[in-house]
Amino acid sequence: MPHESLTESLYAVAATAKGGRGGHVTTEDGVIDLELGKPGSKTNPKANPESLFAAGYAACFGNAILSVGQATGLDLSESTVTAEVTLGRTDTGVGLAVALTATLPGVEAGAAQKVLDAAHERCPYSKATRGNIDVTVTLG
Repeated sequence: MPHESLTESLYAVAATAKGGRGGHVTTEDGVIDLELGKPGSKTNPKANPESLFAAGYAACFGNAILSVGQATGLDLSESTVTAEVTLGRTDTGVGLAVALTATLPGVEAGAAQKVLDAAHERCPYSKATRGNIDVTVTLG
């Protein structure tokens, strides 16, 4: 996909982090004000960059599904998306991979796959990650 520049701003928000992965993050609007912690900690679980990315990608992809449904006349209001973000080693250091799993209740598998393909084309997170990291999209 070619580079896309914004032609109109629809929304902007700024977040500030202090202390890296073990620090604190806030958004300028005060909606997010979180202590961060080590990914996968069982003794002291806290939000981390990967959990925040997973939440954002799942919500964004879910909205893309709803948008496709609206454009095609399908009621996809009961659909769900799970984004599993994996942090791991790469040949050049550390990177991410994402596995998206979506359920579209009441939609035949072939039609559901077409919805997912269209959603993956229009989701801003999918656009931002395309060609940069491994992203899989699966019908659940």
